Amino acid sequence: MNLRRDVFQAIADPTRRAILLLVASQAMTAGAIASNFDTARPTVSKHLQILTECELLKQEQNGREVYYQLNPNKMKEIADFIEPFRNMWDDRFNKLESVMKKYRSRK
Repeated sequence: MNLRRDVFQAIADPTRRAILLLVASQAMTAGAIASNFDTARPTVSKHLQILTECELLKQEQNGREVYYQLNPNKMKEIADFIEPFRNMWDDRFNKLESVMKKYRSRK
């Protein structure tokens, strides 16, 4: 069965976010990643599988080892999707701040 994974469901999990932070600076093997968590290795492997299916991680074979690394292109897609919402909320908070300043100055 080929499941289509949702990238936002994938990053909703705190363990998967922690994995992304771990591999953001350097590629790591599954064992090296798993050593950072108090969960069973198969659990970490499942997280890696989900992140790979969502294309947030890329796998690179080096001899017998498989290294996981962040996929910056996919991360940029996520950032580009979120940016308009960030701008909208920044604008709303700036307007609220302006209203609050006017309210305080009238006291």
